[in-house]
Amino acid sequence: MMAQFLKLPMKHRSRPDDLPGVVGPARLDRRTKHLTKRLRPGDVAIIDHEDLDQLSVDALIAHQVVAVVNVATSISGRYPNLGPELLIKAGIPLVDGVGPDVFARVHEGTLVRLDGDTLYLGDEVVAKGRLQTAESVAAAMIEARAGLAEQVAAFAVNTLEYVQRDLDMLLDGVGMLDLRTKMEGRHVLVVVRGYHHREDLAALRSYIREFKPVKIGVDGGADALLQAGYRPDVIVGDMDSVSDAVLASGAEIIVHAYPDGRAPGQSRVESLGLPSVLCPSAGTSEDIALLIADAKDAKVIVAVGTHFSLEEFLDKGRPGMGSTFVTRLRVGGKLVDAKGVSRLYRPLVSGRALMALVLAASATILVAMAVTPAGQIFLRFLGAQWDAARYWLTGLL
Repeated sequence: MMAQFLKLPMKHRSRPDDLPGVVGPARLDRRTKHLTKRLRPGDVAIIDHEDLDQLSVDALIAHQVVAVVNVATSISGRYPNLGPELLIKAGIPLVDGVGPDVFARVHEGTLVRLDGDTLYLGDEVVAKGRLQTAESVAAAMIEARAGLAEQVAAFAVNTLEYVQRDLDMLLDGVGMLDLRTKMEGRHVLVVVRGYHHREDLAALRSYIREFKPVKIGVDGGADALLQAGYRPDVIVGDMDSVSDAVLASGAEIIVHAYPDGRAPGQSRVESLGLPSVLCPSAGTSEDIALLIADAKDAKVIVAVGTHFSLEEFLDKGRPGMGSTFVTRLRVGGKLVDAKGVSRLYRPLVSGRALMALVLAASATILVAMAVTPAGQIFLRFLGAQWDAARYWLTGLL
């Protein structure tokens, strides 16, 4: 019933008391990626997320929330982020700028009602903000695109500063980590839970079956691998978005640490009683995964869900792409985007070719049976068996 309820247009949704708006249990978290782990269909998501990005919105839509209430501004105007537009297209109400007091006034699981720009707890107004519409989002996006040149300039400056400060990562990589997983001369698949990672994994199914690449999951990318039916060989990250079940799947665990050696994710791994390897680096976790594959002499590195474009980096709220720029220089021609593999790769033996081979082999066998004495005897035997079976069936009828 809930699934059917969620599919109805907003104006046709109704509740027994016929109060206007939408009703659902409140789920609150200042970190959207943490909140999505607890969401259920029909929830009202209360977040504090400036410049709501596409990846977070994809997760909110996938969990079938009925409304999103944002403490911050979903479009600040710094750049044209895609999240709010996707929410509006999905028919999910979005209210911005309700203020931080909502986290003190509403508790997890409490039934709340959103009517227009106002959030109610029973008859009490607990928050009020700005209801985003298709028109308001479109206008904000036009303004954001006008200021994009300034953001690109700042982005380029931050990138150059990083390259000057951390050039050693380009020259030395991440060092020689002691791993039991052998990558030398093999294909390595690096999966990040990024844009369209599910579709890319599905498109690579034939490639994975044929080449059997080493599979590296970056934080939540390890869960994405398991959900697609593959067990990760290596898990890399700060361990903030990977599940306990995947951590305990038997994969080697590499904990991303800060350059000074601090590793917040190490305590979680130790609490599960799992062995791990520490990897201090100024880069991102996905960069570390690519650099490890390169340092271990992988033949080809196929990337799923990693960030390539300027738009993706801005949408993740990153001030620069220095580490990614350095990593791409270091990895060089080994790195291939998943979309490129899926477009260019074809299985060595296609289903059509295999069917033609089977038919040709069958025809050859039939010809051989027809022209050889032994084959003719066998065919007469089969004919006798068929006549007997037909006679038996006729008797039954």
